[in-house]
Amino acid sequence: MYQQRATELARLRKAAIEEAHRDQGMSYTEIAAALGITKGRITQIRSTAPVAERVFFGVGPVSIGVPYRYQTTDRERPLIAAEDAETGNQLEVLLTSMSLGTSRYTIEPERTEVPAGDVIVVCGPKSAPIGADLMAQDPALGMVEDDGRWWIEQRVDGSRVGSPTDDPKQPQPADVAYVARHMIDNRVIVHIAGIHGIGSLGATHYLTTHLAEVFREVGAQPMSMVVRATYDGLAITDSELAAGPYVW
Repeated sequence: MYQQRATELARLRKAAIEEAHRDQGMSYTEIAAALGITKGRITQIRSTAPVAERVFFGVGPVSIGVPYRYQTTDRERPLIAAEDAETGNQLEVLLTSMSLGTSRYTIEPERTEVPAGDVIVVCGPKSAPIGADLMAQDPALGMVEDDGRWWIEQRVDGSRVGSPTDDPKQPQPADVAYVARHMIDNRVIVHIAGIHGIGSLGATHYLTTHLAEVFREVGAQPMSMVVRATYDGLAITDSELAAGPYVW
């Protein structure tokens, strides 16, 4: 915990230096003089501190949760889908790359409580109450089931985005996912919910490749968005923003 706080302080120092350079037009030599440190120290801070968008997931450590479901093989047992397991793995890689400590937990079908601290919840409203409860707090987006299909719906006008996989006329190897960032009790809860499990993996792919862009637009504010991704088996071939981000 203390190491995570120290890393966050390093991130804040770097962010402040870059803001002074970018927004106030100060040279790094001028910034060093104003802070009473050497230009070499400024260079060190800029090169070693973590990226600004790290704070999208909080200060850390971050607990990553994926759901398990009771399914029958030789007997009924809890199983984690391959897509969800890979989503957890890829999220761990992403967070580790930003110097965030991680731990893992499983989301039981009856779970209603979010673990303490900064958390990622990979869970749709059908998998466990925790997914439905978090989504109910989003004023911009939600998920609804209609005629056997799940949709991500904009609350303002009722417009919907469905999974191309479920298109009855021309199904495609693509899925959509809901992504939200909550600030609750001074901690961050990132909620990811694909219409199918592969959608959550697609959302993780998008965060891995576009987090800096998202952070530049929304900063550390609560928000939600829709991500669309194409896939080949368990491999995500491309991901893009389908709607949002909407700041709450």
